[in-house]
Amino acid sequence: MSLSSPAALPQAERTDWQAVAAVFGAGLIAALQVGKTAIALPALRADLGLDLRAGGWLMAVFGLLGLFASVPAGALVARVGDRRLQVAGLAAMALGSALGSQTHSLAALMATRVLEGAGFLLFAVAGASVLQRLSLARDRAVVFAIWSCYMPAGMALALATGAALDGTALAGWRGYWELNALLCAVAALALWLAVRAPSAQAARAAAQRPWRHIAAEAWAVASARGPLLLALAFALYALQFYALLSFLPTLLMQRLQVDAASAGALSGLAIGANVIGNLAAGALLRRGAPRWRLIAIASAVMGAAAAGAFALPLPALATYALCVLFALAGGLLPASAIGGAAELERDPGRIAIAVGLLMQGSYLGQVLGPPLFGSVVQAAGWPAAAWPVALAGLGAVIAAVALRRSFAGEHARG
Repeated sequence: MSLSSPAALPQAERTDWQAVAAVFGAGLIAALQVGKTAIALPALRADLGLDLRAGGWLMAVFGLLGLFASVPAGALVARVGDRRLQVAGLAAMALGSALGSQTHSLAALMATRVLEGAGFLLFAVAGASVLQRLSLARDRAVVFAIWSCYMPAGMALALATGAALDGTALAGWRGYWELNALLCAVAALALWLAVRAPSAQAARAAAQRPWRHIAAEAWAVASARGPLLLALAFALYALQFYALLSFLPTLLMQRLQVDAASAGALSGLAIGANVIGNLAAGALLRRGAPRWRLIAIASAVMGAAAAGAFALPLPALATYALCVLFALAGGLLPASAIGGAAELERDPGRIAIAVGLLMQGSYLGQVLGPPLFGSVVQAAGWPAAAWPVALAGLGAVIAAVALRRSFAGEHARG
């Protein structure tokens, strides 16, 4: 039960699709900030003289921040407000990207990436709270399915725009950073104008909530059975997803004998399949599909497809087809999990904490997955990587089945 009464919260009279579009568009731009360092790494190394280890730390900043600060960031929503926190996050990303474009050392660039990472965290944890507040219950499955697409769609967009770094229009990586700063600023303005603020009464009540009360709510959510199981399933999903996609270009170059550019394009197509899976989850949930079952199906198919791609001596195109199936089926899970956080916790402030817990699980998977898979492949070859993906898939299926009771009354409440 909430420590504050969800029943007292004003309910939306209609779903504000214009605001949903603004939040999703801002999410795409926020996702670009996550992926831009990986795309610009060759240019950064040439300009700043970075080695691969330094580049790896630049890319790891967002994950390390999220791993330790996602739940505290979610708790801020209860005091500061979801709309204000999303706009502040976009503003921080804009400032960080603008300052980063002027840096000439690793330390300075790292500092700006920390600022961007903090901004992304604030923006992301508040998203579900904003969308829950602005949507009708009958539309939330679709709304959260759209929202869950912002990361894979943003990653695909990043791959598509990365080629601009080779041209003169953006003046290399610095121009790309400046463009991203402008995009974040425009997104902040658009979100501020399109998304209505909470009522004055709700804002006053939030501002008066003691920090001790908010900390108690954060602990209550973070230690509850449902949110913990959901975060575990999401962590195991992220472990599989980011591990496979991190090594997919290398796998394709070895199996399909394609060059790096073609491998990148094929990887982008696979990520695009994940977007389709997210949208399919929204349609299935709206038709009454059990949320826990979609999580279980996604986890089982991901584990089987990835294990087959790694272990079986299949033709190259069949291996790639399994990778696409992996991403497509995996798309069922984020939409189900993010919407599940809003279902388990109806209060907007507590939703943000539950989403923070999900993000913490996701970042844990991102941090552990690639090194684990890389070590296994290095020690025993590609077939050995089938074991960790299969075990992660099995663990996520078990977590999904355990969630059945938590979501038992979902459609009756909806």
